[in-house]
Amino acid sequence: MTIRVLLADDQRLVRAAFAMLVESAADMEVVGQAGTGREAFELARSERADLVVMDIRMPDLDGIEATRLIAGDDDLAGVKVLVLTTYDTDEHVVEALRAGASGFLVKDTKPAELLDAIRTVAAGESLLSPGPTARLIARALRAPATPRTGGPDGLSDREREVLTLVARGLNNTEIAEALGLSPLTAKTHVSRIMGKLGARDRAQLVICAYESGLVAPGDSAA
Repeated sequence: MTIRVLLADDQRLVRAAFAMLVESAADMEVVGQAGTGREAFELARSERADLVVMDIRMPDLDGIEATRLIAGDDDLAGVKVLVLTTYDTDEHVVEALRAGASGFLVKDTKPAELLDAIRTVAAGESLLSPGPTARLIARALRAPATPRTGGPDGLSDREREVLTLVARGLNNTEIAEALGLSPLTAKTHVSRIMGKLGARDRAQLVICAYESGLVAPGDSAA
């Protein structure tokens, strides 16, 4: 099945480079290119994209607000957002994850990694790597935050253990190995936690774990 990709970045050369790369993959096609967040939102609706590769810093409407619009539009319920960040300076990526993005990429990522990331997010998974994700979120959430309603207090001890490992960037197989569970059981725990916390994906579980204090900045630094 072909993945319909929309590219949103205010730099024309960056969009062109990404477009060439995406079009080189047999299972993907570029259905549109946007230079602003508002244009990205409008094209996501008109072109029925499966996934938006979204820059954060754009004119008119930034990537965070564009992501929020996409995630909040019932007609775009199946559209995934993969945000771009310069990593060392773009701590706004946490706000993008809160807004509904399913993960993020560093702008200087390797071409093959970009294509793999698109496939991962389009398949309904979140793109969370243990090192960069944990460090970035830990920096952005350094200040104490008020726990959310329906936070980890409503979880069982096992579910809290699973959520802690999710926040550290482990996938279901790694969680299963760490806790002596089957991968299917680990997946079931993650799904139940998402349901209890009202999270749409693993990215939002990570945010919730940090905001509630279940995981402290520095705990999962790699």
